[in-house]
Amino acid sequence: MICYSLHDNAEYLSSGRTIDYAESIFLTQGHKFYSNRSNVMFEMVEDTVGRHDFLLSPCSAEMFRITYGHNHPHQGCYGNLCEALEEFDILPDNIPTTFNIFMNVSVDGANGKITVLPPKSKAGDHVIFEAKMDLIVGLTSCSAGMSNNYKFKEIGWHIITQVQNSISIDKGKF
Repeated sequence: MICYSLHDNAEYLSSGRTIDYAESIFLTQGHKFYSNRSNVMFEMVEDTVGRHDFLLSPCSAEMFRITYGHNHPHQGCYGNLCEALEEFDILPDNIPTTFNIFMNVSVDGANGKITVLPPKSKAGDHVIFEAKMDLIVGLTSCSAGMSNNYKFKEIGWHIITQVQNSISIDKGKF
């Protein structure tokens, strides 16, 4: 997941600012997520898993080629986000580190080695975010094997919008 200010797409979700202000790489319920301009973009108000990643960039064809030696890699989350955000004039070079919901990344305290482990999430687990500004939100479903326990299933999403006394709900799967 990546977010940009609806009114200025040069303001985007910042892993560095968010981790700095939370003083933790383990972001969960109650944490605020900050932009590159130190503005709160959203808050995680509910989290049934408690383990997500904000260190790794979205997988790309280049990552699959370099890391795994795939000769004909798919575009990964990075490519999916590039396509989805193009209509908002967000260029590929302007897609930073994403918040990887449900991704379980371990960091070895002795040497800093990063390991992607199977997710801790199970059917029915969820997160709820409350936007603190108008946002452009890019979502994609992970296509890297270990991040999914090698099981590729649909993930549902809901966006609840409240304007004055009117509520609308958009939902879908990817």
